[in-house]
Amino acid sequence: MIIGITGGSGSGKTTLLQLLAAQGGMILDCDAIYHRLLQSDDALLSQLQLRFPEAFSGGSLDRKKLGEAVFADEKALLTLNRITHGAVRKEVLYQLETASDLTAIDAIGLFEGDLASVCDITVAVIAPAEVRIRRIMERDGISESYARNRISAQPSDDWFTARCDYVLENNGTPEEFTAKCLAFFHKLGIIKEKTKGE
Repeated sequence: MIIGITGGSGSGKTTLLQLLAAQGGMILDCDAIYHRLLQSDDALLSQLQLRFPEAFSGGSLDRKKLGEAVFADEKALLTLNRITHGAVRKEVLYQLETASDLTAIDAIGLFEGDLASVCDITVAVIAPAEVRIRRIMERDGISESYARNRISAQPSDDWFTARCDYVLENNGTPEEFTAKCLAFFHKLGIIKEKTKGE
């Protein structure tokens, strides 16, 4: 089973993914793949430098400058996504060739990057915007204005909800969300109830 997991930054996808990994699932983190490609894919870097020269200094990409260039400019963000989604999709498809029986593709751009089409089911993880802002400020060490710009540049919860097969709302305590995720895995048959004697 290939599960596509999506939702905005700070929504709680990591919790769901960690629980899935604990069940033996393979995790394909598209954000991590993208960052790895920025270190190793010369063709990708050349395209980015051509379109976003202001995000480079001394030939090296400054990801924060790139973020500042696109989060406030919808047209620039669409251009960035067009450049990066193709490279990430190619790498994901390559890794799926040796994937385990249970694999999750973690991607904010699951639909825009044409990865939902290779998934058996898709899941949106959503959470209140103010909670997400606080989480990513703490997690990434960024300012509130930068966090707000990042979140406002991403699709709304309604956008994810309308497109995914399932929705998990992370609107309580971490323990409550963990219980919600485990119940969801039971529903899918990923976690089987133990029979007496096991």
